[in-house]
Amino acid sequence: MSDASTSSPIAPVIDELWERRAELSPKDDEARHLVIGAVDLLDAGVARTARLVDGELEVDERARRAILLAFKLLGMARSQVGDFHHQDRVPLKNSFEGVRVVPGAIARWGSYLAPGVVLMPSFTNIGAYVDENTMVDTWATVGSCAQIGKNVHLSGGVGVGGVLEPPNAVPVVVEDDALVGSRAMIVEGARVGRGAVVGAGVILSASIPVIDAETGEELARGRIPDWCVAVSGTRQREFPGGTFGLPCVLVIKRLEPGQRHDKAALNEVLREHGVNT
Repeated sequence: MSDASTSSPIAPVIDELWERRAELSPKDDEARHLVIGAVDLLDAGVARTARLVDGELEVDERARRAILLAFKLLGMARSQVGDFHHQDRVPLKNSFEGVRVVPGAIARWGSYLAPGVVLMPSFTNIGAYVDENTMVDTWATVGSCAQIGKNVHLSGGVGVGGVLEPPNAVPVVVEDDALVGSRAMIVEGARVGRGAVVGAGVILSASIPVIDAETGEELARGRIPDWCVAVSGTRQREFPGGTFGLPCVLVIKRLEPGQRHDKAALNEVLREHGVNT
């Protein structure tokens, strides 16, 4: 992971405000104006909290600082959408060009939704980036600063974790063309590779081992490889109190790069391995 703040489209004045953040309050009109301008760049997709460059994640720490400063400089405000009343420091997003937003979907200001995105009743937090033609399905959550690629399907109830602090924390990344199954949890800076299929109920954190089911080799921790099918599993470990199963993620099939996700074929793969679909 590298820090891309030096090339950030957000003005360096945000770093100056960050250094004296302890003395700032919602009464500081000039500082608030500067921070709102910075978060507006995130809202429009001009700035991003993180991006992949040649396979490496670059984090724009200045963008993350702008979000944290917004929580400090914006006062609590009442708002209303239909019969629903809200009271918060961060308003709702109001720009949805080319995006389908189903009633019940919530996206906060400072999140970016590219054209072709579909939001079913779901929640997208500030700093998140959701790229073109991605589906955020019912009751899914896209956490703060999470980076979701193009043509991704986040199935019903998926939880993509958010991260703002500590400063060295890494955002969650779900790369292009991935499919994340219902109720899966991708948290703590974990990463789902391009074209990967993540089975229902998988829990992937930075410390969860990802294992090749054919060889038993540990491939990585917290990262599912590109173009594969991955499901939840356990591996046995000896402890003083006995033998216990610790969670892991199993790669049970490799896909051809560019292979489309055929639901019937995927279900057959999972059934072959005794996994419920």
